[in-house]
Amino acid sequence: MESVTEGTRERRRASRADRAPKAPKAPQPRLPFKPVELASPEQIERIHQESLRVLEEIGIEVLHDGARVILKKEGAIVDESTQRVRFPRELVESKIGLAPKSFILHARNPENNVVIGENAVAFGSVASAPNVADREGGRRPGNHKDYQNLLRLGQSLDAVHFWGGYPVEPADIHASVRHLDALYDMLTISDKPIHAYSLGAERNLDAIELVRIARGVDDATLDREPSVFTIINSNSPLRLDIPMMEGIIRMAKRNQPVVLTPFTLAGAMAPVTIAGAIVEQNAEALAGLVFTQSVKPGAPFVYGAFTSNVDMKSGAPAFGTPEQMKSAIIGGQLARRYGVPYRTSNTCAANTIDAQAAYESVFSLWGAIMGGGNLIMHAAGWMEGGLHAGFEKMVIDADLIGMISEFLRPLSFSDDDLAFDAMKEVGPGGHFFGCEHTQSRYRNAFFSPMISDWRNYETWREAGSPTAYDKANRLYKEKLASFTPPPIDDAIKAELDVFVAKRKAEGGAPTDF
Repeated sequence: MESVTEGTRERRRASRADRAPKAPKAPQPRLPFKPVELASPEQIERIHQESLRVLEEIGIEVLHDGARVILKKEGAIVDESTQRVRFPRELVESKIGLAPKSFILHARNPENNVVIGENAVAFGSVASAPNVADREGGRRPGNHKDYQNLLRLGQSLDAVHFWGGYPVEPADIHASVRHLDALYDMLTISDKPIHAYSLGAERNLDAIELVRIARGVDDATLDREPSVFTIINSNSPLRLDIPMMEGIIRMAKRNQPVVLTPFTLAGAMAPVTIAGAIVEQNAEALAGLVFTQSVKPGAPFVYGAFTSNVDMKSGAPAFGTPEQMKSAIIGGQLARRYGVPYRTSNTCAANTIDAQAAYESVFSLWGAIMGGGNLIMHAAGWMEGGLHAGFEKMVIDADLIGMISEFLRPLSFSDDDLAFDAMKEVGPGGHFFGCEHTQSRYRNAFFSPMISDWRNYETWREAGSPTAYDKANRLYKEKLASFTPPPIDDAIKAELDVFVAKRKAEGGAPTDF
């Protein structure tokens, strides 16, 4: 579909140029140091070789008929009676190195474009939670109103760079048209990069077209500029289903990024040992890489890792554990071995805003950073092992991301930063609170903590003893109350309206996938 005229594009460019200037935004974080290498080069090679053995001798069950045809043409060994596909080592090795090491993920607002790969770090919102919670309303099923409010909150937080999916599932919208309303909201309430679910070809195609319209570009430009990504989850152990493979086909053909993420929980969907779980993760990720590059050589591909462990007493997923941190770091080593960007996550299993929520998120996020994560999913708002999105947690996590981002800023200083004149001005026994050297830097700081309360005990008590939960609750409400949607060209919005109405009239997408 192509209905964008040159005149329309010119109006849109002018609209962008006329936007009111905003306060400077902190630059996208970059790792100023080499990621940690927990496994030795020899151990990484053993994991690689064992993964090749899994692919060659055990194989992957591929449920998509067309995908098996494509893989067979590339040299894979296909058993149609079992739908099992075995990958010769030379086939896997031939596809490594074709995907780009980094790419720009384009947003409706070019100021919000993010780099994915190399040493760049991008943080996304919680995604795909079936429930939502705040202190007053408690835990409740996902719905359209809360979905829109989470979009408003995430749009107002500079720490959130992209949408990794619906922050909460708007389950009160029928599944056949839910993606149309949800993506429309995402592209109008927000102007940050977005994600499309791979739940059938129609949803992928609709998302691609909606993003093209929202960006005000033609098909050729969209095909050159990655603008919407999809998460592809393998059905661990060792299975790729029909919607996921269809998603790779539709997205890779249009040069849109595929993020292949096995959901390998050690002791449940993967071997209980860290090494065994990572071998399975790696084999499934490599199978996705091979297929993506078979569909379109050079299509953007991101190596995803989500390996953690389960509580063997209850079977519940555990997050923020030492095992998850180790697997996150080793996953990054494997992604770098294959020369592709790395997706990891910030997670916790806590049911409420408490110490567990804090320390599990800190540990999982720190493992992601030390592992060289580029695309950090669920970075803001994830609770209860992903079963609910938290309004207060999104604000708290944004504060944590701000602290991490400030830590990652490279150390640099001028002669004035060495502060000799300031020390001379204050002299022995004075203080630096009021001097210009202090005040100018305080005013220009990129990061100012929202949640931390550094008052002394007596002042804190006089203020009513507010907790972090109290402050996060107040801040999220203030941000929603003061929210102003980002500007959008009238012609773009009208075209989005027409497309959504047309697709709804056609019935949207099937729900029997």
